[in-house]
Amino acid sequence: MSESSSSSNTSAALVGFLSDPATIAGLAAIAVGTAWYLSSRAPAPVKPPVAVDNQSLELTGGEHARISHFCKKNELISYRFEDARTLYECFQRGKRESNDSDCLGWRTGPKAPYQWMRYSEVEARAVAFGAGLSKLGVEPGQETYVGIYSLNTPSWVIVEQSANCFSRILVPLYDTLGPDAVSYIINKATISVVACHSSKVSLLFDQAEKAPSLKMLIKLDGAVTEEETQRSNETGITIHTMEEVERLGRENPVDLFLPTPENVATICFTSGTTGDPKGGILTHGNLVSNIAGAYIQLESLFSMNKEDTHISYLPLAHMFERVVQAMVFMCGAKVGFFQGDVKLLIEDMQALKPTLFASVPRLLNRVYDKVVAGASASPIKKWLFEKALASKNAELKRGIVRQDSIWDYLVFKKVQTLLGGRVRFILTGSAPISGKVLDFLRIAVGCQVFEGYGQTECTAGCSLTLPGDVSTGHVGPPMPCNRIKLVDIKDMNYFASNGEGEVCIFGPNVFQGYLKDPDKTAEAIDKDGWLHTGDVGRWLQNGCLKIIDRKKHIFKLSQGEYVAPEKVEIIYSRSTLVAQAYHYGDSLKSACVAIIVPDEVVLMKWASDKSIEGSFEELCKKEDVKKMILDNITALGKESGLKSFEQAKAIVLFSELFSVDNGLLTPTFKLKRPAAKTFFMESFVKMYSQLPS
Repeated sequence: MSESSSSSNTSAALVGFLSDPATIAGLAAIAVGTAWYLSSRAPAPVKPPVAVDNQSLELTGGEHARISHFCKKNELISYRFEDARTLYECFQRGKRESNDSDCLGWRTGPKAPYQWMRYSEVEARAVAFGAGLSKLGVEPGQETYVGIYSLNTPSWVIVEQSANCFSRILVPLYDTLGPDAVSYIINKATISVVACHSSKVSLLFDQAEKAPSLKMLIKLDGAVTEEETQRSNETGITIHTMEEVERLGRENPVDLFLPTPENVATICFTSGTTGDPKGGILTHGNLVSNIAGAYIQLESLFSMNKEDTHISYLPLAHMFERVVQAMVFMCGAKVGFFQGDVKLLIEDMQALKPTLFASVPRLLNRVYDKVVAGASASPIKKWLFEKALASKNAELKRGIVRQDSIWDYLVFKKVQTLLGGRVRFILTGSAPISGKVLDFLRIAVGCQVFEGYGQTECTAGCSLTLPGDVSTGHVGPPMPCNRIKLVDIKDMNYFASNGEGEVCIFGPNVFQGYLKDPDKTAEAIDKDGWLHTGDVGRWLQNGCLKIIDRKKHIFKLSQGEYVAPEKVEIIYSRSTLVAQAYHYGDSLKSACVAIIVPDEVVLMKWASDKSIEGSFEELCKKEDVKKMILDNITALGKESGLKSFEQAKAIVLFSELFSVDNGLLTPTFKLKRPAAKTFFMESFVKMYSQLPS
């Protein structure tokens, strides 16, 4: 399923949230006097844990490094609880804190209720699975790498917890990397056993010749078929069911082989935009420090417990979702899994009623677009919606975020109900999110929304916005598990003395390096232990970090000027007309050009208002539409301080969203520039041919 269709279908359910004519009539009648009613019963603003105008401390020493206010005596945090210093101990703590309550939930169909396994049941199955692997000759300890190749399911977590019980190293295989990358990872990590979904069995058998270390498959769902038995005999790769392995473990128990904080927990392969995947080595200590950093920043307002529920739909192969789940387990809360189809995510949320929603900007942007489009369906709807937004926005600016105002009952309750009705905080990461969408979510969903920044190499996050801070345009202060400094990039005129430069991270959440790749490790981590991210940041006056650019993807135009395309793309994407942008420059040319994917909902409404007919694809081919969007982004670029040579002088409108499926995005939703360059080269050549020489 493509990312674009998934996001669109997920958010489409929100279009009709203001469609009841009777409701609209009633709303209009009682709108007068709402401001007094709201102000007379508004709750007190949320008090941030530190002053919002001074959110981090600059350390002495001349490096312009900054640290969290939560770090006592400037000491970085490695863990939050003495009894939770490895992932195994985090899960055990959660079992105790929850009094062995529900842990993992799933549903078997669209109308089915959620079923649950308690913490003790998950633990028992994990121990049995690990013992069963030992019986099959898979040794416990740090010499053993266990692959897992599946969508998010309870079985995924059981395999992960099993690895934690026996100090084995878990290596996720991306569902979208393709067979070449799968065999590469298996060989790089010398993986002998892979636990996999039934849909991946045939593909893994196909790796027999290319991945000679692979000796065993564990099928996570269903019985072994005759065809699979035949393939096993042909390839020499044995195959077992998860049920069989657990039964072996129960019949042949072995002692646990518990990890220490220094032991490796996982190898997370980053897809990258060029070359082979790189395997980031992450220890139990890396993960626990990252969990602790996030928990300490959030606990002043959100102390999770067994009543909290997280819906798991972001890939567990990525560290964002892994860290969120580990924090949930540490607190004794619950994880409910989506059915595996993002088109059914809203339905799953309504059934599960989660309190925590970890998501990514692309889906949240779709939600915003669909709701705004639905609210603009008639003048009355639009007036009422804007009145509600303005009123709650005034409260938001005072730090008030709630779900019990009159506007919530009359306008926003349907949005909240569609997300389950209990969401009390949203966490977003992986890409920038616009301030208007952040404000909208805080208003319409009525909950705190946090934005984080980081990468696999710092486990997941290194900065996170604070509870009670409703400002936008930044990714918060450093988390208490790391320091952050900015380093000069002279070629791009970024200097740490001006509060700008490459973002560098130091702390217990920084990874151990890339698996069997000392050269790339040395490129990432300097001799003093600082991780160089390749991102360009700026310190704001309030001590927060703002990501403004990307170091690696710069090109030089024929007149000698350097252009950082990602900076331009971020600015262009702030336009309501733009869903995605790809900025390009040829070193033999003096100008830049761009590929723009318009926002379909916004463009179709614009066309309707202008009485311009045609499908979305047809509109993207119209010269007047292209000129309108070019003028719009050029003006936006000028307002944002882009120099003339940085601006696109010509654009092509592309009607299909960049996605993993069409090969233009990595599995972590970053633009694959070499692939995109090849894909759009004909368009670039044509645009340059039409520009003045």
